[in-house]
Amino acid sequence: MKLDFSEFFAQYEALVAEVDSVFNRVADMHSDCITCDTGCSDCCHALFDISLIEALYINHKFLERYPFGEEQSNIVGAANAADRAIYKRKRQLYRDSMKGADPRELLEAMAKERIRCPLLNDENKCLMYEFRPITCRLYGIPTNIGGKAHTCGLSKFEPGKPYPTVSLDTIQDRLGKISLELCKSIKSNYKELPGVFVPVSMALITNYDDEYLGLKAPKKKGK
Repeated sequence: MKLDFSEFFAQYEALVAEVDSVFNRVADMHSDCITCDTGCSDCCHALFDISLIEALYINHKFLERYPFGEEQSNIVGAANAADRAIYKRKRQLYRDSMKGADPRELLEAMAKERIRCPLLNDENKCLMYEFRPITCRLYGIPTNIGGKAHTCGLSKFEPGKPYPTVSLDTIQDRLGKISLELCKSIKSNYKELPGVFVPVSMALITNYDDEYLGLKAPKKKGK
């Protein structure tokens, strides 16, 4: 039986609408500081992970738009290449952390990593723009995560000046709650599933079937 996530997708879309509204308000207040424009793809090379609900949502919309054919195959190929590159970067950062590297320095290094999003076409436009993750939607205005401020390096927001700032921690909490309620609704056997974060590339190529979602009873040892 195919699972129906429409209730949780609606909750996610409501949050997306709030996020877009916040971005637009900041853009109206500080239009001189925001440099976002068609063809700008700085945010499309940033390395970040998305929550379970976002991953399920973009996977669903991707398969709706590209159910089969050459276009889907090309995007999946790009997603596989990007995912391998991301894995290598993360593996190296993990090794560095095991050697005692400063966690803050590792996070800063991760933030500087540049990997092309598989949804970015040859014209530097997003193939799934209207369904892009929340991180993409907020890129370009000041944000705060873990007590540290961030903004696009191409923007004109001046360091040290007070600007309206979006708390990404608060947004992630809300995404986490939606993911948790979704997992409770489907009665997943995987307690860790609501806290799983993956890159967009992984979300595109993952088969979110019963096995992945933990709907099948775990196999007993020796069987």
